[in-house]
Amino acid sequence: MFFDVAEIIKRKQPKAIFLENVKGLRNHNGGKTLETILNVLRNDLNYFVAEPQIINAKEFGVPQNRERIYIVGFRKDIGVTEFEYPKSTNKKVSFSQIKEQNVPPTKYFLSTQYVQTLINHKARHENKGNGFGYEIIPDEGIANAIVVGGMGRERNLVYDHRITDFTPTTHIKGTVNREGIRKMTPREWARLQGFPDKYIIPVADASAYKQFGNSVAVPAIQATAVNILELIGIKINDNRK
Repeated sequence: MFFDVAEIIKRKQPKAIFLENVKGLRNHNGGKTLETILNVLRNDLNYFVAEPQIINAKEFGVPQNRERIYIVGFRKDIGVTEFEYPKSTNKKVSFSQIKEQNVPPTKYFLSTQYVQTLINHKARHENKGNGFGYEIIPDEGIANAIVVGGMGRERNLVYDHRITDFTPTTHIKGTVNREGIRKMTPREWARLQGFPDKYIIPVADASAYKQFGNSVAVPAIQATAVNILELIGIKINDNRK
């Protein structure tokens, strides 16, 4: 997709560009992929591009360990010759601060059979020397990076001992587990990405998990965007504090 992005940049000639991708881009194909991207931006498209930097969402006030590579550049006639990525806000947030205030519906709580399946699955991988498997995030901890699919939800299970009604509301095998193990809700995933509670989630859970997992950590993006806008002379009302 990068070459489609490059074509847009070539045609539109924006004053600044801001690209985000997974951390693994830095080492993909022995570093050649990133080298190609930077060469196209700097030489073919004639942009000043600062050295890419790995930014972690947890450094910007959300309880999610989400590392992403940021690439920022400026059209050379703007005169920008250096760029400073945003510094950590040093605001430490734990899952407890974004946890649902009320006990979620029973549908988010795992069945006893599903819990056992996850335990067995993790044990099989551990026996093979792999670290693959489910994880339960403590209230005082921070979430693993949420992703579009796969183990995105199973690696971010939580305990919620507030449940009192164990009657299943969906068809499950087994019974609702008594330990209070549940998936995070779509609203909790929204908060992990820095979306405000006034943000309306108009889609079904499956689509919401997919979209939030594929989204960006808003506070980290915003902090970087503020630095970009200041350099190209656009004043904004920064209300992050």
